[in-house]
Amino acid sequence: QVQLVESGGGLVQAGGSLRLSCTVTGTSGVITHMAWYRRTPEKQRELVAVASGGNTNYSDFVKGRFTISRDDSKNTVTLQMNSLRPEDTAVYICGASIQSTSGIIVTQNYYGQGTQVTVSS
Repeated sequence: QVQLVESGGGLVQAGGSLRLSCTVTGTSGVITHMAWYRRTPEKQRELVAVASGGNTNYSDFVKGRFTISRDDSKNTVTLQMNSLRPEDTAVYICGASIQSTSGIIVTQNYYGQGTQVTVSS
């Protein structure tokens, strides 16, 4: 059973930093994409950053402040968040796209439960 477990959320003052981590377990497939999303009461899940094939992409609202990185040897993705703002307050959710390696080749998307990040002003 595939599981994504996030850690590293918490409360921080504006201008501070946090580092989120997510580990994928229970799979022997190929993890093609790993990403971070966030969810607030006002917005459904929105993409924060994605790492795929050695490339990274960021939503405009985090460019220059957040950095996503992968460690494929550990099936882990991290999100380094600097210069945090109150509007970054959200539940941050890890996502992974996993391609099967046997039988019919399919790609499935999985998500973690999320970790709360709160930025005080």
